[in-house]
Amino acid sequence: NVDPLGIHTGESIVVAPSQTLSNREYNMLRTTALKVIRHFGVVGECNIQYALNPYSEEYYIIEVNARLSRSSALASKATGYPLAYVAAKLALGIPLPQINNSVTGITTACFEPSLDYCVVKIPRWDLHKFTRVSTKIGSSMKSVGEVMAIGRKFEEA
Repeated sequence: NVDPLGIHTGESIVVAPSQTLSNREYNMLRTTALKVIRHFGVVGECNIQYALNPYSEEYYIIEVNARLSRSSALASKATGYPLAYVAAKLALGIPLPQINNSVTGITTACFEPSLDYCVVKIPRWDLHKFTRVSTKIGSSMKSVGEVMAIGRKFEEA
């Protein structure tokens, strides 16, 4: 998310892949995510939100969602990885290596998506319908939708 801590994810501009994380920071947060899901025994979809200090490697886990969410839908659209499909198969007891990736038709669901393009999501508000609602963004979600753009680079998206 581009916006600071305290802004609801649904109200925030999102860029994927991250444009500001170093490889070290990315791998630190990825390793932490794997430790968290193993600790809790999560099978299926899980997304973890962090607050990372951009001037140090200090971070906090601010949210763990062991379920499909709005963030999951965006991640699935952005990467082409069928999160809901894979989560449903896992819930039925089918192991990850036995689940075919329905998008590629070649790889299994063990394949970790890697983006060679940039995705930007911007929330959409309907200020004409909700005239008395505050236009300030915060911890409650007031947006009614979102727009997603894809480009080879951030500037193009």
